[in-house]
Amino acid sequence: MNLNPLVCYNGALEKNVIVTSFVLVCEIFKVVFALILMARDGSLKGLSKEWTLMGSLTASGLPAAIYAVQNTLLQISYRNLDSLTFSILNQTKIFFTALFTFIVLRQKQSIQQVGALCLLIMAAVLLSVGEGSNKGPSASNSDQVVFYGIIPALVASLLSGLASSLCQWASQVKNRSSYLLTVEMSIVGSLCLLVSLLKFPDGEAIKRYGFFHGWTVLTLVPVISDALGGILVGLVTSHAGGVRKGFVIVLALLVSALLQYVFEGKPPSLYCLVALPIVMTSISLYQKYPYTIRRRRRSKDPFTD
Repeated sequence: MNLNPLVCYNGALEKNVIVTSFVLVCEIFKVVFALILMARDGSLKGLSKEWTLMGSLTASGLPAAIYAVQNTLLQISYRNLDSLTFSILNQTKIFFTALFTFIVLRQKQSIQQVGALCLLIMAAVLLSVGEGSNKGPSASNSDQVVFYGIIPALVASLLSGLASSLCQWASQVKNRSSYLLTVEMSIVGSLCLLVSLLKFPDGEAIKRYGFFHGWTVLTLVPVISDALGGILVGLVTSHAGGVRKGFVIVLALLVSALLQYVFEGKPPSLYCLVALPIVMTSISLYQKYPYTIRRRRRSKDPFTD
């Protein structure tokens, strides 16, 4: 979940900022911030003795490659959806996280959580149908919203759920710290993006216009906030707990709606207004009723004490 205001992303990318350059700089900031935090808590000192290349690739290689693709899809989606619509669609990552967590780690869900996930899918379908037909009379514009806005956001959420479950496996089985995972995944993900420049249009765009084409000082705002947000979400989950994190997620949706109206002057669409309370209810139910293992009570033998 990104806690930063998504309006900043739209403002940064409206000026033809090359997507890959945005993602790469964000990954660099993540590495810098994570290393600073590791140096502060003392875990950076013994890293040279404990760290191995094979262990790093095993724990972080696949999730990093997945996150690299996810980040690119998210940047494409930012360009073609308004802030609140993107924020609501982005919450479907909870469903995919629950699905892949069950597949990878065999973690079950409560009945209430299954109902919450169904509500989440309902909201995503509502937005997909509504936004695809409500962007204007032009069929090409409608197709652009669906294929370059909604679909990339949903695929990014699926990849986020898969990568999240793999990261959880790495932290539990491989005992990787969250800061070290951030560093490793950012480096591997950046390498994957650099290789992708050889095949994708962003590589030609960087050669023609330069790496920082379209950048301004304000572009650093979403870059830094996204880098810090990725680190802070892990800290909120570990120190404050899942229930409080659920309140933060709901608050972020409300803030996105407010900032979209304040900075863009665009009120939320009818489909967003209908989907927003559905998503809020879904997230609240999912966080409030976790799965618990029921233990059978032993019946007391009246003839023994």
